[in-house]
Parts: sequence; C-alpha cells; structure tokens
Amino acid sequence: MKALCVFLFYVVLLFMACKAEPNQMNKDLSSDRYNVAFLIMDGVYNTELTAPYDIFQHTQYRDGIKAMNVYTIAQSLDPVRSFEGLKILPDYSYKGNYPKPDILVVPSAEHHLDSDLDNHEMINWLRKEAMEAEYVTSHCDGAFVLAKAGLLNGIASTTFPSDIGAYKQMFPALDVRDSILFVHDGKFITSVGGARSFEAALYLCEHLYGKKIAKRLAEGLVIDWDLQTLNYLKIED
Repeated sequence: MKALCVFLFYVVLLFMACKAEPNQMNKDLSSDRYNVAFLIMDGVYNTELTAPYDIFQHTQYRDGIKAMNVYTIAQSLDPVRSFEGLKILPDYSYKGNYPKPDILVVPSAEHHLDSDLDNHEMINWLRKEAMEAEYVTSHCDGAFVLAKAGLLNGIASTTFPSDIGAYKQMFPALDVRDSILFVHDGKFITSVGGARSFEAALYLCEHLYGKKIAKRLAEGLVIDWDLQTLNYLKIED
C-alpha cells in the first residue's frame, strides 16, 4: 500500500508539471537577465518578430553582460499563426502569470491598422507593461499599437515607410519622423521594420552593452554593423 501511495504521488507531480505553460520550464528567469517580452498575435509578420528575437537571444552567448531572456506572450496559449503561415506556440498568456518584462517588443501584425486597435484588453495590458518597462521597441506598424495606447504622446517616432501617411492621419498630434530607419526617444525605439528590424535591435544592444558586443552579435548573424553609417535619430535627454 505504501508503494502504491508513493507511485500515485509521483503521478500527480508529473501531471502538474505537464499542465505548466508551454516552454515555461525551459526559460531562465534569473534576476541577472533582462526579461524581454515579444507581444504576438495572429497575423504577426515573421521578420519583425524573428529579427529582434534572434539578436536578443544571441546575447546569452556573450560573457560579462546582463544577457536577455526572450519569450513570447499572447492573449492566450493557443497557437498563433504568422502572416506568412508560421505557427507559433506562445510561451505565456498576458491573462495569466508571466515574467515582468524589462524590455517590451511589439512586432508588426497584419491588423495593426484596424481590428487590433480595437482590442481594448490588449491595448490596456500593453499600456500598463510599457509604462513599467525600461525599454519599449516597435517594428513596422507596431508603432500604431503603441500610439493607440497613448504611449507615444510627446515622443518622436516612425513606422513602415508606406504607412507614414496613415500614421499621421490616425494620430495627427504625434511627432512623426519620415525617411529614417529608427528613432530612439526616451525609453521608446520605433523602427521602419522589415530587415531593418535587425539594425534597430542591434542599436539597442549597442546602447546597453557597447560597440564591441553589438559588433560581435552582428558578426554571429553575418551582419555588417556600423552604427555611424545608419540614418537614425536619437533624441538626447
């Protein structure tokens, strides 16, 4: 009987472990890392998600720095399908328990100019977490979501080049910058997106870790990196 009780005890423990949120047990949530949350939803664009994700994840292979613990977060734990058809299993739901993000990343998604802006639960969550995060970055039309949350009032920002007109029309009071790769103003970094998402992510790494680390991260992904050659804007404090 005692052996049976022990067996049933371990069965219960195994069941509880299997009910944990996907991938959560594999995440290093030590306090000596930046927690970096990627907000994803159906229609997220591959490049705006994977470019900064790759850059930030590779900080874990550099010694002597406060590396980044990257994870995805969505409305639920159901699979998210990207615009290009990639299925992604979110690490966390913002309706449940999740690591508090030090850095919040908003990749672009298919409906960031329309229906996503009516998702009040998501917008409210984003507003709260962005206000508490150390840095917030958007790529391509992710800026529309930040603007809808009221986070870019008084902040210089940019977005996908062909959507600049719609951005100005939808948010006429914003300080919108055109013909520039990315803008860093305060805690916010907004990027034109696409392949330039790599550069905006590398910029944040150079800002946090210095030129040498950023260059090594770029070399690991076979990217030519020289911040001095880029057309970007940093608003000085």
